[in-house]
Formats: sequence, C-alpha cells, structure tokens
Amino acid sequence: MRPYDVLFEQALTRVDPERIHHAAFGAIRAAAPVTGRVVRVPSRPVHALGLTFPHALGLAAGFDKNAVGIDGLAALGFGHVEIGTVTGEAQPGNPQPRLFRLKDDRAIVNRMGFNNDGAEVVAKRLAAWRSGGGSTILGVNIGKSKVVPEEEAARDYEKSAGLLAPYADYLVVNVSSPNTPGLRNLQAVEKLAPILAAVRRRADEARPDHRVPLLVKIAPDLSDDDVLAVADLALSSGLDGIIATNTTISRDGLASPAATVAGIGAGGLSGRPLTQRSEDVVRMLRRRVGPELTLIGVGGITTVDDARRRLVAGADLLQGYTAFVYEGPLWPRRIVRGLATDA
Repeated sequence: MRPYDVLFEQALTRVDPERIHHAAFGAIRAAAPVTGRVVRVPSRPVHALGLTFPHALGLAAGFDKNAVGIDGLAALGFGHVEIGTVTGEAQPGNPQPRLFRLKDDRAIVNRMGFNNDGAEVVAKRLAAWRSGGGSTILGVNIGKSKVVPEEEAARDYEKSAGLLAPYADYLVVNVSSPNTPGLRNLQAVEKLAPILAAVRRRADEARPDHRVPLLVKIAPDLSDDDVLAVADLALSSGLDGIIATNTTISRDGLASPAATVAGIGAGGLSGRPLTQRSEDVVRMLRRRVGPELTLIGVGGITTVDDARRRLVAGADLLQGYTAFVYEGPLWPRRIVRGLATDA
C-alpha cells in the first residue's frame, strides 16, 4: 500500500470532504515552488485547439473554481488546468454538506452548486496571474448563475465570456451540471445554439486579435440520439470541441450500500462508475464528428490503461478529478509517464 493510501484511509476519510479539499488545495499552493522544481517526467506533446499541450492529461473543472492555484496544480504534472465553473454572478453554492465520498466505488458525489467568486473577481485574478507570467494552458469553464432565469441564460454566459476570454486559452460552456436547477435543459440543441452563438460573438469582441477556442461540456446521461444532436450542432456552429463527460445523476450498478447512497441524496456522481459510459460517448462523438473537432475525455479515468482506452476511443486530450483525490498528488505524473512509454 502506498503512503498516500494509508493517509487517505486512516486520516482523510475521517474528515469532511470539503474541509479536506480546502486544506489539501492550500498545501498544493504552498508547495508550488518546490513541486515545480521536481524533475519533469517524459511526456508526449499534443497539438489540439491550435495549441501545443505538453501532454494529454489535464485537471478537470471543479477543483480550482476561483483560479487561485493554477501554478501549484500544474507543478504536480497536469499539462493544462481548467478552472471554474465560473458564473456571471458570485454565488455561495448549495448548503453544506455538499460533497461526499463513495469509497467502495472510488467515486464522489457533489452538489456544490457552482460556488464561486463570480466572473468579475475571477477575471481580475486571472489578469494578475497572466501579468505575473502565468503560462500554464488554461481552460475557463463558464456556467449559468442560479439567480438568472433560463430565458436569460445566453446573456449570463455572454457576460462571463466577455470578462474571461481575454485570459483563457480555451472557453467551455457548461450546460451539464446537475446541481443548478434547469441547467441541463440547456443541452437541448434549440436552447444551446443561441447560448453558443452569444458566447462566440462576445469572446470574439473581447479578443479581436485572437480567436479563443470554444467547447461545450455534456452529460453522460444524454441519450445517444441527443449526444449525436450535440455533435451535429458543434459541427454546424463552428465549435472547436466537446468535453465528454460531466457527472452523472445515475446511481446504477454501485457497490456502495443502497442506504448509504440514498442517505447522500442528490448530486452529480463522478469517478470509476462513469468509466464505460464516458468512453462510449467519446467513441460515439468521434465517429460522428470525424477528425475535425477536439474531444476531451473525462470521467472515470484512473489507470494508465483507462487513459489509453479513452485516447483509442477518440479523445485528443484527457482530464481527471476524482482519481486525483483518491490516488494522490503523484497520480498525474504516473499517468503521464505511462502514456509516454506507448509507441
């Protein structure tokens, strides 16, 4: 058993997950000057979205919601960091407790509710980071403010895009979190299309000298037909890529006791239970869109073999979150090193 496994089982699991997250993230930020000097592992660059990524693996949105630890996370070995989800208006998120572990499934359930400082504050933070030399490839994931009604969603996304596009290497429209009421309704193509158009227009206005790539993040709970409809919309609307997938509302096939799962209640489930569905969605998307769009595979990637399979399915880039929690700070380097050995 690895030292981190002992620490996780004997200590970390005895403390509220959200408290542990904040403490661990603080340690990551504090250690950045040291971890950044660790010898780099061999890696294979990836060319996607008009960028050169040092390797395929990045950190998914949700870990650094407010852009406070980008350099520390990159120092652990992530080739890109996606911050957010950031909303147009600052919001506290849902009541606590709102983050839960399902250890038997190597899974997490969250109903955080897009808790973040809001686009204006995060934009100022990113401006300072960029002016200070921040160079990590940065994705900015934007979502709808809870107080904004569905019919005004495009305006809300547009606000965030205008404020954040100047500092982003790519933008992601998140319409797939289960923790903001009505948000997933926006995945319907007739509602998604005007949002994507508004974000594209506003991003171009904010960066007239540079086209910021735009992606959409979708849920694993979409039907196959709806996945293909989003793929067709992505092609017809000039999107640069799709991130597949977000968390799931399904609780099927879990090893955890049913009473434990029921006691946790609502929220998006991430981790190992998503592995197969997320892989299937990536494969389906690649067949539909051909080589034209960038696909980022996320959901249930824990081992090097998981990562390889997602790339074979058609992903250009990968992201992780839950495995980072369960496997510890050396996990990104293990995945990157393993992929670098492939022919």
